[in-house]
Amino acid sequence: MNDNNTIELEAAAFRGLVEHLQRRTDVQNIDLMNLAGFCRNCLSKWYLSAAKERGVSVNYDQAREIVYGMAFDEWKEQYQIEATSEQKKTFEDTKPLHAAISGH
Repeated sequence: MNDNNTIELEAAAFRGLVEHLQRRTDVQNIDLMNLAGFCRNCLSKWYLSAAKERGVSVNYDQAREIVYGMAFDEWKEQYQIEATSEQKKTFEDTKPLHAAISGH
């Protein structure tokens, strides 16, 4: 496999993950963070960081819109629910396991 194949496959895998998360609006970001240590916002920040590294002009709102499939405020209004006390506690307890995100 050559470098171009690797890039194409990685990009396809990213698109598949993003499409899946856009369909699974029932899955809250805090649940993703608590279980996997990353969420839609993390993906947006990784996207933003990659753009900056390559000199591509993208801001955080644009990166989130790419990941969420709509403006973040719209997604939040339509799908986000208030986190429970238990979810917030788990979030704090698992912080050392959360994704390291550069570029923000």
